[in-house]
Amino acid sequence: MGQGASSESAPADLIEEPAPSEFDAAAFAIEPAVAFEPADQHTAGHTDVSFTRIADELWAWLKTLTSAAVYATLIVTFGFQVARVEGQSMAPTLEDQDRLIVNKLHYRLDAPIVGDIVMLYYPRDPDKSFVKRVVGEPGDTIRVDDGRVFRNDVPMKDDFVADEYKSHDNFGPEVVPEGYYFVMGDHRNNSSDSRAWGFVPKKYIIGKVQLRWWPLKQARLF
Repeated sequence: MGQGASSESAPADLIEEPAPSEFDAAAFAIEPAVAFEPADQHTAGHTDVSFTRIADELWAWLKTLTSAAVYATLIVTFGFQVARVEGQSMAPTLEDQDRLIVNKLHYRLDAPIVGDIVMLYYPRDPDKSFVKRVVGEPGDTIRVDDGRVFRNDVPMKDDFVADEYKSHDNFGPEVVPEGYYFVMGDHRNNSSDSRAWGFVPKKYIIGKVQLRWWPLKQARLF
């Protein structure tokens, strides 16, 4: 980016010459005038160009930043959201402080299905949000027998639950109402979920957890 600069030329030194001792026509001859462009005219012109260039570049940056802000707002509002995991209720699948990309558009086009990891508003306090796994869809009968989850009397595959994270509780059977979902954390013995606070309305499911992008070494798609 250019920088404008302005300067004023210092006055020339005055040199006194001795007066001629005799009348000398040559001494009084009229010399042809030499025109000099004032030094600050070119500088002023250059300054104007520089300031114009600066203004143009600042305007271009402003338009770029404004566009980026608008696009980011649209993406966050209708498309994707960055989220951070707090706590261990989804361990070992997700760990405390993992950074996630949540696809908010996905469930505008389709419904959650069993196995999806979702971000949702806590039904008892929608100002809070949780990350859980969908275990039951509308119409499913869910029960837990000594920590083993059954969906419609079929034991669910739960190899993603580490042995030390399995629980030994009992729940249900309960039928998931239309428009609601049953969710659980993968850390079964350390998760507040539908076993404690009931079903989640679909409108409270913010989006599907699509990507863990941090830590980079553990980045993965879901």
